[in-house]
Amino acid sequence: MGRKPREEEGLVSNQVEAVRTKAGLSRQDLADAAGVHYQTIGYIERGEYSPSLVLALRIAEALEVNVEELFWLEGK
Repeated sequence: MGRKPREEEGLVSNQVEAVRTKAGLSRQDLADAAGVHYQTIGYIERGEYSPSLVLALRIAEALEVNVEELFWLEGK
């Protein structure tokens, strides 16, 4: 009953780009608010990187939404 391999945990989907754009923020603006490099925001928006819980919460706070509005597990 150990942990599932990372590839079996499920894909994390998001709508960071849509919410960021609606808020009128650039990737750089959001990155600065979340304390990461702007490329990290791009990786997250394209689904190439799943953020840590702390980063997901910082992004949600910067966008003034609940984290559940930005991120969800596919198939759930």
